[in-house]
Amino acid sequence: MGIVDIAASPSPGPVAGLPARALAVMRRRLEAERERWVLWLPVLLGSGIALYFELPVEPPQWVGVAIVGLGVLLAWSAMAGMPVRPLALAVIAFGAGFGVATWRTAQMAAPVLARAYGPAAVEGRVVEVTLLPGGRRLVLDDVVLRGLRREETPARVRVSLTRGGGERLATGDRITLVAALSPPPGPAAPGAFDFQRFAWFARIGAVGYAVGRPTIIQAGQPSGIIMWIDELRRRLSARLVAVLPGDAGALAAALVAGDQSGISKDTMQAMRDSGLAHLLSISGLHISFAALLVMGLVRYGLAAVPRLALRYPIKKWAALAGVLGALFYTMLAGAPVPAQRSFLMLAIVLLAVLTDRTALTMRLVCWAAVVILLLLPESLVGASFQLSFAAVVGLVAAWEAWRPWQVRREAGQAPTFPGRVGGYVAASLFTTLVASIATAGFSAYHFNRLSLVGILANLLAVPLTGIWVMPWGLAALLLLPFGGEALALVPMGWGIDAIMWVAREAASWPAAATMTPAMPGASLWLLTLGGLWLCLWRTSWRWWGLAPVALAMALGPLHRPPDILVSGDARLVGVRTADGGMLLSSGRIERFTGESWVRRAGVEQAGLWPVGTESADGRLRCDALGCIYRRDGRRIAIVSKVDALVDDCDAVDMILSLVPVRRRCPAVRQVVDRFDIWRNGAHAVWLQDDGDLRIESTRQARGERPWVPKPETRPRPAETGNDRRGSPGRREERPRRNQNLR
Repeated sequence: MGIVDIAASPSPGPVAGLPARALAVMRRRLEAERERWVLWLPVLLGSGIALYFELPVEPPQWVGVAIVGLGVLLAWSAMAGMPVRPLALAVIAFGAGFGVATWRTAQMAAPVLARAYGPAAVEGRVVEVTLLPGGRRLVLDDVVLRGLRREETPARVRVSLTRGGGERLATGDRITLVAALSPPPGPAAPGAFDFQRFAWFARIGAVGYAVGRPTIIQAGQPSGIIMWIDELRRRLSARLVAVLPGDAGALAAALVAGDQSGISKDTMQAMRDSGLAHLLSISGLHISFAALLVMGLVRYGLAAVPRLALRYPIKKWAALAGVLGALFYTMLAGAPVPAQRSFLMLAIVLLAVLTDRTALTMRLVCWAAVVILLLLPESLVGASFQLSFAAVVGLVAAWEAWRPWQVRREAGQAPTFPGRVGGYVAASLFTTLVASIATAGFSAYHFNRLSLVGILANLLAVPLTGIWVMPWGLAALLLLPFGGEALALVPMGWGIDAIMWVAREAASWPAAATMTPAMPGASLWLLTLGGLWLCLWRTSWRWWGLAPVALAMALGPLHRPPDILVSGDARLVGVRTADGGMLLSSGRIERFTGESWVRRAGVEQAGLWPVGTESADGRLRCDALGCIYRRDGRRIAIVSKVDALVDDCDAVDMILSLVPVRRRCPAVRQVVDRFDIWRNGAHAVWLQDDGDLRIESTRQARGERPWVPKPETRPRPAETGNDRRGSPGRREERPRRNQNLR
């Protein structure tokens, strides 16, 4: 049944036309790729998850079940003789993805702080301690906030210790501290990273900072395996940093325990610009070394006992030990998505050893993706999942294409030492090139930055990591219980210093990395579809995937950044200059938001607004009451004081007010004031070529979803009849706008 039955049906006649002939060609192509159909299972599953996260409203939970039910009906029709079995399976997989995402969102629901709280006393149990370059960051559960009912209190809060005092804290301690909390912040701009969605799935309902040192109410012990491993990771990181201070210890903690929080900003930027940041993410290289070390110790240890080696399958015992060792190391690293993927693939390979079967490489990736998507559907929309699977799918596809050529080349030739060395260098260069190409588009989409020297830097750093750094790191883990970790960490530090030298040298080269403006959401869809089409199929039609990839990259330069941006708290405003740069209203307020805007604009750094004068391009002119932004004959007033409205209400096309507008401006086409920003979050404004104004808020971009907070309904002053137009007598007494702004 299925495609075979369709393909076997009589061919369409001449009158059927081009569509029918194209459909027949598609059927024959699909039949030739029959063994690869299963690889599209996680793609269909992920498509259902992706559609769920793209919806502007939260769907009912029965929708996913209904889609799966439709697929079951189609499968029943296939049993009755209708050739729709492949379609039925596709619908079931799609519905399962949609349904599991809906269910997961409902399961992770927890109270979110409605408004700013404190500074006031916060009590809770420490469930996570993260080392930062300037202190520590805590995650507390079982939280008590005085003045809030239990149903209003967040399940978890995240607090940064800005004044020290966290050195003695351990997971499980119950503490109290004075902190200022606020709801998780929304995106810095429409389309930017959604921290509120991330916090929802972590059940974090408030974030903030401590204004004093924490006090331990009751020393506790980690409860449960997760908290125990978190505490073990914290202690491990502390001991690594104690032996290797500074960035060397922070990088050691990242490589061994997956803790990147202690790395300084400059070093992390150098790692990114040189294309070496992937070394800090616990993934295939690290998990494989952990498993191989455990397997080697167990197998060679058992082989030293002849009675065991001759009577029992010690190879399978070693494989089982390798799985358990890799599982422990994955959990020790915090189980990030790349580590989960690597562990699942490794576990399937070793399971094949246990069952005396051969594993199929691309199917490893397939089933690893299925498991992760079913357990953590929200990981699909994260950069970690996309980059990790893009790299491994590209590498496996390249290996599948390259392997037959290598076998033919090496047939009948005895390997020599120079040949082995040359082969290793060539393989390192080839894999680095493939991984860089496979992840380039996703890196540009998520981080607005591309490394141009990554191949050379990786050619030096990857072998150094695998041959020198990681073996010493695993040796340090074995010596840790005996207090002898310094014996391994010191030589490990030599290798880390060399890696940092490579990163800094490569990052210092001219044009080592280039900034890329924000890309539209369609680019991500096209990149994914084109890349999967190129990698999952094996016949010649796989090259059709280059078309959507090229289109995705072409859409980037065509996607114009907004002309004006205002933050969700109305404290920061940015405007676009004539040369594509950006000017910010402040260099100290909302620094994270400003950095996000600059990165998404594709520029290295922003300038500051002119004070009492105009910008170099003449677009922006400011005085004490606000600014006027001009472009193509249109004028937008950026009002910082209400007195500016006296003149601006009659002289501009749009008012963007950082204060409430308490008067009507009938001559103005659009008015966005502090109340609009408060209700709908950060705003972006585009001055269209056709003379129109396009305004988008983060609420409009995200829709009404569970993680998008619903603001309190507070009436606008104008809606209550409080229309303060100002009498002629009072107007003369108010400050007037600088005449040059008119």
